[in-house]
Parts: sequence; C-alpha cells; structure tokens
Amino acid sequence: MVKIRLRREGSKGRPYYKIVVADGRARREGAFIEMIGNYDPLKEEGGANIDLEKADEWISKGAQPSETVLSIIKKARRATA
Repeated sequence: MVKIRLRREGSKGRPYYKIVVADGRARREGAFIEMIGNYDPLKEEGGANIDLEKADEWISKGAQPSETVLSIIKKARRATA
C-alpha cells in the first residue's frame, strides 16, 4: 500500500521532516516515490509547506496519509482558505 508519511531529516535534537509518498513496506528513511512537501516542527508558525494538489492526486489514487500528515494537510487547507 502506498502511504503519505514523514521522512526524518536533520540532526540530533533538530528534527526536520520531508513529506513523501512511499511504499508502506519501505523504511522511514528509505526509498520514496515523490516528495510533496516539508515540515519543520521547530518553527513557531506553521512550519509546513505542502503541495495540496499533489497530495489530493495521491489520495485519489488510494494513498493513505498518516495521522500526522493528515493533520498537516488540514492545517494547510485552513491557512489557504
């Protein structure tokens, strides 16, 4: 199954995540199909940049977003509205 999830980047104590579309069997930092955004939890406001069109396209194809990514998508939709 294809999943939309976070891929951890950054150093110890300074996390930075990329929002990727990946095969569900792949490792967290393993191979991915496409990068659709990024998320920085250390930023005060938002900290997430996501291409909503690509996310919607993958969800329509059957990709399952993780709980965290789903909340990031919802916040991004509210920010653009």
